[in-house]
Amino acid sequence: MTPLTFFKCLSDDTRLKSLLLISAVEEVCVCDLMEALELDQPKISRHLAELRKCGIVQDERRGKWVYYRIHPTLPEWAREVLTSAAEHNTAYFKTALKRIKPLLRARCC
Repeated sequence: MTPLTFFKCLSDDTRLKSLLLISAVEEVCVCDLMEALELDQPKISRHLAELRKCGIVQDERRGKWVYYRIHPTLPEWAREVLTSAAEHNTAYFKTALKRIKPLLRARCC
């Protein structure tokens, strides 16, 4: 993965917030992101499909839900960018993170 490809994939607010959330909590399903970002399923799924095509996330179907996590082959420099962005910009996705944490404990899906 080139830096250009990586940063182009991050250039959308929904994709970036989704990635920062996934980076912070390790694994989410589409329903988690729908609640956290207050967006509908088609929009979340479309953006996650883009991130999957970029090779940034990996998906796993469990029943009717699809779960996403950072792709295990994502280069270390790209992981560091996501980790650093999440650590130093919590205000950017704080509200979404606050919404997603209770869902992970309850596992809505």
